[in-house]
Amino acid sequence: MGADRVGGGRRKRARAGVSVACGAVLLAGCASMPDSGDLRGVDSTPRQDAQVRVWALPPREDADAREIVDGFLEALTSDDPEFETAHKYLTKEASQAWRPNASLTVLADGPERSQGRPSDPDDSSDSVSFSLVGQKVATVNAQQAYAPAAGEYTNTLHLVREKKSGQWRIDRPPPGVVMGKSDFLRNYTSVNKYYFASNSSTGTGGLPVAVADPVFVRKKVDPMTQTVSLLLAGPTRWLNPVVRSSFPTGTELKKGVGSLAPDDQNKLTVPLNVNADRVNGEKCREMAAQLLFTLRDLTPTGVEEVELQGANGAQLCPPLDESGADFVVAHAPSKDEYQYFIDGKHRLVRLASGSSGKEFTPVPGALGDGDKQLRSAAVSRDERKAAGVTSDGSTLYVGSLVSGTSLGEPVLHSAGKTQNDRLTTPSWDGGGDLWVADRDPARPRLLLLKEGAGEPIEVDTTGLDGRIDAVRTAADGVRIALIVEKDGKQSLYVGRIERGDEASGEKAVAVVEPRVVTPQLEEVTAMSWAGDSRLVVVGREHGGVQQMAYVQVDGSTPVGSAPAALTGVKALASSEDEQLPLVAYSEEDGIVRLTSGAKWQQVVKDGTAPVYPG
Repeated sequence: MGADRVGGGRRKRARAGVSVACGAVLLAGCASMPDSGDLRGVDSTPRQDAQVRVWALPPREDADAREIVDGFLEALTSDDPEFETAHKYLTKEASQAWRPNASLTVLADGPERSQGRPSDPDDSSDSVSFSLVGQKVATVNAQQAYAPAAGEYTNTLHLVREKKSGQWRIDRPPPGVVMGKSDFLRNYTSVNKYYFASNSSTGTGGLPVAVADPVFVRKKVDPMTQTVSLLLAGPTRWLNPVVRSSFPTGTELKKGVGSLAPDDQNKLTVPLNVNADRVNGEKCREMAAQLLFTLRDLTPTGVEEVELQGANGAQLCPPLDESGADFVVAHAPSKDEYQYFIDGKHRLVRLASGSSGKEFTPVPGALGDGDKQLRSAAVSRDERKAAGVTSDGSTLYVGSLVSGTSLGEPVLHSAGKTQNDRLTTPSWDGGGDLWVADRDPARPRLLLLKEGAGEPIEVDTTGLDGRIDAVRTAADGVRIALIVEKDGKQSLYVGRIERGDEASGEKAVAVVEPRVVTPQLEEVTAMSWAGDSRLVVVGREHGGVQQMAYVQVDGSTPVGSAPAALTGVKALASSEDEQLPLVAYSEEDGIVRLTSGAKWQQVVKDGTAPVYPG
């Protein structure tokens, strides 16, 4: 879900002890349940209907310690809102101290339990321990932010036999929640919250630029209200330094508000507490835009209009819909009227994005004339100018995409001794600045040219260990994707762009807290932004073959189809408009493109380096 439209997952197996609540209105009826017989585990369970909620059973009378552990682990994967059933497996003191929403650990195959001492939990001992083990895949923190993880998970569950009741209960549960990957995909879905860039140029017309902040929410536990609460609580820690929210500090849902839901016209009314009562009209519209972008893909029909109410129930500003949001926030993807690539004559050429034809023409201006032979290029997001790297990789030019204009002097040189040790393909950010990496081993660096001109600014990349082989900036201007090579391994990182104050001694621009988003790949050869919080990548796992896949900026994998396989991919380009085709360069087939629901089609055999604006 969210702007990149990722969906849910399939549960691989079921454990004993679940009951299903059926809605009489949503379902034709519920199958009758047997009133006798034992509960047994089954090998698999069909994917649950979106409106069916799974509930765990509470502990039965005189259950032994093993049953208590299994029941507790099952309850962690159920749909009861506050993990009420899981709390019933704990002692009173443990239940009061346990914070299930503080953290979530995702394991490859779910936690495996092994019994500690005593060897027989049914003997006269009043305590017993069980070890939980598994291989970590990811963690989700209290802000619901996802992060890939690796290594072994080990924890201990300690149980006691309560003196008064004689029942086994857990007095030392694991911190937070732990579950297998299949259960995680069944229970949680990714949603993009939206904030505004605070450290980059504003968008078209001086409007604030929207930035996606992905989080995971529980699919069947009122995801809309969860998402609104997370949005009001503010951005995740990683993104917080470079974005702002228009909601005043301390803004929450009005006390007593239960479940939020749009009406039959897909309008959502959001009552807020007193902290939001004094916002002006502009701020209120920005607040409504944040909600609208965040929630519009959360339900099958979407939220099409948002109204904000103050603590007294009064309307804070007129309701906002999609058409009105265009005048509030710079969020809609660029037009991307053309797809671009380098043709057999080493010129920058283009073809119409909306056309299924294969006719391409040189771009207007000097970069399309062929006087300077190019090996790669980048086109500004307004499609008014372009940057081109010469065929030997040593020189960068910037020129206007207007007929009859001259190219002028180069804006950058690399002193690298070989073509592979010189300039990468450049990239334009949403504010009109140009980024490029120089791979010269004697002086590897990431450079920024303001509006594509002037003295290059060396970007601080202290957090990166390795040489940058590819650069792609996001349209929001606050995130950057980098392929970094070290010891023969190429990894994909996403970093936060911070712009400091040179006068105070701070670095003018820095890439901060870069994080690996494809830890399973040891050779990433190409990548491109493919949405507000999604990239498309070409890479290879250890001992595997080349593959193409989508990945979220937090390192999670969107549920859905990966692009159709294509051999020998060396470069690819994707538009932020998901309706436009994916374009790639294959050593075997040249320039090819993939439209939704179709197969790869060749555009031209003799062409390389495809790009969309950006």
